[in-house]
Amino acid sequence: MIHREEKTVNQIAPTSLSQWFQRLCTNKHKSCGKDTHSQIPTTTRTRLIKSLHDVPLDSGFSARCDAPSKLPSKDTVLYLAYGSNLCRETFREKRGIKPISQINVVVPELVMTFDLPGIPYTEPCFANTRYRQAPGSEKSIEGGADGGRDEENWHKGLVGVAYEVTMADYAHIIATEGGGASYKDVLVDCYALSQDASAAVPMIPSGTRFKAHTLLAPAPTSGSGRRLRPDPDYAQPSPRYLKLITDGADELALPNEYQSYLHSLHGYRMTTNEQRLGQFIFLSIWAPLVAFIFGAGRLFADKNGRYPAWLARLSASIFSSMWASYDSFFKGLFGDGERTIEAGSGHLHLDEKQPLLSELVQEKYTDVLDEAVISYDGMV
Repeated sequence: MIHREEKTVNQIAPTSLSQWFQRLCTNKHKSCGKDTHSQIPTTTRTRLIKSLHDVPLDSGFSARCDAPSKLPSKDTVLYLAYGSNLCRETFREKRGIKPISQINVVVPELVMTFDLPGIPYTEPCFANTRYRQAPGSEKSIEGGADGGRDEENWHKGLVGVAYEVTMADYAHIIATEGGGASYKDVLVDCYALSQDASAAVPMIPSGTRFKAHTLLAPAPTSGSGRRLRPDPDYAQPSPRYLKLITDGADELALPNEYQSYLHSLHGYRMTTNEQRLGQFIFLSIWAPLVAFIFGAGRLFADKNGRYPAWLARLSASIFSSMWASYDSFFKGLFGDGERTIEAGSGHLHLDEKQPLLSELVQEKYTDVLDEAVISYDGMV
């Protein structure tokens, strides 16, 4: 019986496509862990105070990413990380960043969101930030507010880590986050957190204020290539993407209170046969184009990993078309590819037997979708 099922899978599988993916994608997903996390010095008070004189980097800095050797070698930047960049595997291994120092922080004016569209049925969304309503204020900064589902909502400031990195490394961070095409560099007020992970995150922090740079993706504008989802609080990140964040929070010993919040977040799961079939057809159509973008990126990206303008535009067009096909066809026919369909919704749910299509998708597309976490996170 097992041999018959394996034969069926092999008959369905697009062999040539699989071989192409295997040539393009070589990195396997590895879990993060404290045992692989080498200690980095804590950022000094002198460096924190110096950051108060920083100014947001203009678009000219992004353009100079093509020549990192021309950037001041002794200058450093405090970079605020909050999503998958908390994880050593993503930040230090895959992106090759070497932090000089680091400090865990809370940022009262920001909150983490999951409103960057990813890949339906697989990586529905990625982490972003937006301005939150400050305690005691009637209006939120730049129109942002704490929204979303109450049971999964964090009512305090953004918790993350401020890495001290070289200018060249920060240029590379911008490049791997879309080459500056989708994000803007902003400076935010940060406050150091207690080194005791059992201490509560303060609602209104005190202590020495300092500045850190972070990359914020504003709402898409006309012609930007990014599709705005109808409800930015609707999509659920994949369990794999959430694991990068929770593993990173554990590595960095972020406050237990915040780690509990992260573990309370629900990842997207497919629960119906229709979704499994939709995922297989959807990836059969769009995964080759996604793989092409990643392959072209390896060929045409500059030494700092920055895509040329034509490739960035092509990538944005492909992902925009991908989401248009999901909204206009796949979602209505096969079911939700952004949020888990709960039991009792009227759809045909899976029984205890794992469908062959599910095994096929996991086997053939896992490597490509691992690449998506790094290459597409924030690209469009």
